[in-house]
Amino acid sequence: MRISFLPFFLLALPLMEIAGFVVVGRQIGALATVGLVLLSAVAGGLLLRHQGFGVMARIRAETEAGRDPSRHLAHGAMIVVASILLIVPGFITDIAGLLLFLPPVRDLAWRRLKDRITVVGGFGMGPGRGGGPGRRPERTIDLDSDEFSRKPNPDSPWRRLGDE
Repeated sequence: MRISFLPFFLLALPLMEIAGFVVVGRQIGALATVGLVLLSAVAGGLLLRHQGFGVMARIRAETEAGRDPSRHLAHGAMIVVASILLIVPGFITDIAGLLLFLPPVRDLAWRRLKDRITVVGGFGMGPGRGGGPGRRPERTIDLDSDEFSRKPNPDSPWRRLGDE
């Protein structure tokens, strides 16, 4: 029997966040605590914008080069999660969000997750989708106007149902 800790964690997280507010509020005061929470939300939005554009540029470059952008896609998803964690009020979620903004932490998470994720798509490359130097670009078939016709073949199994 496998026990999932997710429901327990989801119930315990708000209680831990409230305890964090109480502890920080006693140390620095209530107004400064609220200021920190607001500052972390603004920082989450700014970091999402700044790092998100960088990740999108790397994804585009990898795709245009015909390489697998899955690592950069995962980094982008982790940046979105990190931003959400910073925007959500609480110090524990802020710490987790700040850690996810660090590239070494994201790389560690990607190394642990990449075997569980299947990326489907060729990213502009032909057969042999295993990656590496043996990959060839897809071939383009160039047809002249006399080699191509839009007239459907009545004997074709690919005709439209409305043609019958």
